[in-house]
Amino acid sequence: MTRQGARPDGVVTRGTTNPNRLRRIDNWIGWWCGAALAAAAEPLVVDLGYGATPVTAIELRERLARVRPDVRVVGLEIDPDRVRTAQPAADPPWLEFRRGGFELAGLRPTVVRALNVLRQYDESAVAPAWTRLTAGLQPGGWLVEGTCDELGRLGCWATLRAGDPAPVALTLAAKLSTLDTPMTIAERLPKALIHRNVPGEPIHELLAALDEAWQHAAGVAVFGPRQRWIAAVSYLRQRGWRTLDGPRRWRLGELTVPWPPDPHHRRGA
Repeated sequence: MTRQGARPDGVVTRGTTNPNRLRRIDNWIGWWCGAALAAAAEPLVVDLGYGATPVTAIELRERLARVRPDVRVVGLEIDPDRVRTAQPAADPPWLEFRRGGFELAGLRPTVVRALNVLRQYDESAVAPAWTRLTAGLQPGGWLVEGTCDELGRLGCWATLRAGDPAPVALTLAAKLSTLDTPMTIAERLPKALIHRNVPGEPIHELLAALDEAWQHAAGVAVFGPRQRWIAAVSYLRQRGWRTLDGPRRWRLGELTVPWPPDPHHRRGA
C-alpha cells in the first residue's frame, strides 16, 4: 500500500473513458499474458489510471476471468475522489479500487495495463515511468502501455517484461470495418513514438509499409476488410517484416511486431 499520507507518484489525468473502449487490448492481454496469469500463484492485474468511472476495470476483471477465474484486478487512481466514486463497484477480493500511481501502491502485479495515461505526459517522462513500472512487476510479469481512441476503434501499445524497461513488442489494432487506411493508427501511437512518426524513423517506415500493403491488398476488399487486413499483413511479411503473431490475431485487426519496429528486423536477420 502507499504509505499513509504519502502522495502517489504521477499526476491526475483527464480520466475520460467509455464502456468497451479497452475491449481490444483486454482480449489481447488475455492472449499475450495468458501464460503469465496461468503460472502465477495469485494472479494480480493492475488497471493503472482507470479514469473518472470504474467501467474499464470492471470489464478487465470480467474478461481476464475467462483466462484465470481467480484473477484479482486492482484499479489505481491518484485522484481520491475517483477512488471513492468507484467503491460501490468493488467486489473484494476480485475487484478493488485504491489510490496509487507509478509506485503501484506497493502491489506486485502480474500484469499492469496503463492505457491513455502516459499520453498525457511529456515524452521525457516515458522512460522513467517504464523503469518504475517494470521494476514493480512480479517475475515473468508484463507491462502493457499505450493509447486508443475514445471508442476503442484504433489502438497502439508497447509491451515490456518485468525488470526490463525496454519494450519487446509493439501492437497496432483497429476495427477493420471502419478502417480507411493503416496510417490513421498513427493518431494513437504511444507517447514514446508519436513524435517519431517522421521520414527516416522506424515507426514511420512500418506504417508506410503497412499502408502500402493495404493498398496492395485492395483487390481482396470484395471479401471484406478482415480478409484485406490478413492479405496486407501477409504481404508485409513477404516483404521481410517480422511479426510476433499470426492469422488468428490478424483476423481481429491486430498486428504485433518486435520493438523497435525496425525494417532491419527481418526474418533471419
